[in-house]
Amino acid sequence: MKPYRTHVMLCAGTGCVANGSFKIKEVLERELKKHDLQDEVGVVMTGCNGFCAQGPVAVVKPDDIFYQLLKEDDIAHLVEEHFLKGRPVQKLMYTPPAEESPVPKMSDIDFFSKQRLIALRNRGMIDPEQIDEYIARGGYTALVKALTGMTPKQIVEQIKQSGLRGRGGAGFPTGKKWELLAGAKRTPKYLVCNADEGDPGAFMDRSIIESDPHSILEGMIIGARATGASHGYVYIRNEYPLAHERLIKAIAQAKEYGLLGKDIFGKGLDFDFSIQQGAGAFVCGEETALIASLEGRAPEPRVRPPFPVESGVWGAPTNINNVETWANVPEIINKGAEWFSSIGTETSKGTKVFSVVGKVKNTGLVEVPMGITLREIVYDIGGGITDDKEFKAVQTGGPSGGCIPMSLLDLPIDYEKLAEVGSIMGSGGLIVMDEDTCMVDVARYFLEFLKDESCGKCTACREGVDVMHGILVRICEGKGKEEDIELLEELAEAVKDASLCALGATAPNPVLSTIRYFRPEYEAHIKDGKCPAGVCKALITFAIDKEKCKGCLLCAKNCPQQAITGEAKQPHTIDQDKCIKCGVCLDVCKFDAVSVT
Repeated sequence: MKPYRTHVMLCAGTGCVANGSFKIKEVLERELKKHDLQDEVGVVMTGCNGFCAQGPVAVVKPDDIFYQLLKEDDIAHLVEEHFLKGRPVQKLMYTPPAEESPVPKMSDIDFFSKQRLIALRNRGMIDPEQIDEYIARGGYTALVKALTGMTPKQIVEQIKQSGLRGRGGAGFPTGKKWELLAGAKRTPKYLVCNADEGDPGAFMDRSIIESDPHSILEGMIIGARATGASHGYVYIRNEYPLAHERLIKAIAQAKEYGLLGKDIFGKGLDFDFSIQQGAGAFVCGEETALIASLEGRAPEPRVRPPFPVESGVWGAPTNINNVETWANVPEIINKGAEWFSSIGTETSKGTKVFSVVGKVKNTGLVEVPMGITLREIVYDIGGGITDDKEFKAVQTGGPSGGCIPMSLLDLPIDYEKLAEVGSIMGSGGLIVMDEDTCMVDVARYFLEFLKDESCGKCTACREGVDVMHGILVRICEGKGKEEDIELLEELAEAVKDASLCALGATAPNPVLSTIRYFRPEYEAHIKDGKCPAGVCKALITFAIDKEKCKGCLLCAKNCPQQAITGEAKQPHTIDQDKCIKCGVCLDVCKFDAVSVT
């Protein structure tokens, strides 16, 4: 970076880019030039800042002032007030200061205050397309240390002692994986970075690559030194064009700096990268299915053993870790295993990156110490439930995770605790649900996704998930039978036990967890013919309260079926034969006159 007196760190992650951050950059640079400030104020396009709900966002350094929801029309005023006159613009801040209070810093915002950044250590701090900025923040010093001051065995031992577990879902000890690959006699050996990220609502891996691609490369080069691997693959989904583009640039820059290729640092290490784009198949989260896809075959899991460390890419010894796992490696080498293992819980060390989405005020990407409670994430970081409604459940681990109820909000998050309550860590998707969520419908939705994403290779998953989905559809349509709940539980256990891969083994989690914690909702659907949350169309009726209705005509004008009749300033009625239960009347009514029963 040039020696500017001020930097504007403007987010250029996918979310902010979609909301116009590149256009904002153009306007910002034009306005700075207009006021002859272009040599004093620098504009840096960073990766994802994390606070996605408020994007486009910008942080002014060194003051650490956080601006949010920026628009092109805001920029002229911002430049004149803040950068020319030295008066920060309160109306563009997330938390404007109280009268006579100092201007709040980014660290004062609740969303950021409980986070601890390791994998996301450079988010919002560097231009991810400039290797020099990564190096200026300590990038590649861990590689120097690993190549010049450590033996491969010492590197593996550091990763083992750190307690780092795979962040892709299963939580297998990373150091153990590396040790097995290092001990493999056959060559060549391969390393794979799984950046496929198939969970709906999950964007952790995408954001890490967009924000800090060199951290992945450095972690994998260190892994190559430790294990004797000669080539690395990054398997990234096709729907991540910005991450893909930045990864290509990072690899080219690393080669130019002599950090990739033959005889790196003159230490005899030969290592290079290839990028393989995937089509977004959820099953590619399973490592043998990913390997099949990487080789150009249909992404179907195979029986293990042999495990990838014995027969992986092209039949050679292979190690697969996900994006977040690789991003942690340089910090562990730099700061030591003891430092990393001091964070988190007894069995789950370090931090975890979560994408927090759903019915929560502050959606975005967070990195928190293992052991933090769900309540802290939902209420302290997430700001609570949208529209101040009641919390109902949170699903962790993506579509094959479990739904955790309010009674377990104080559950510490680690691999074992989540498994105990019927969920999984997964790659880090965290979906918050409020009182208006139907848990039967949630189970139906995720089973529909899993049914579609099943590769169809094994009968248990192919047929079992489809049958469970059919039962859930029937229940949501008001055609459920009392024995359906027990049948669902029986089928779920059979699918778990007989499926070939983790997709099938975890697919029943949404069903089992919702029955375990929300059984009365299933019973209401089946026995009473009611959907308590007012979601399942076949089980609800919209009605207008004549005492509350003011005859404003809004509902009648917006009804797509012309099912609502009534004179102006007179109570209206809904023709139930015409009503398609779309809920538009409920959405537009300003007087709380429309109810769902």
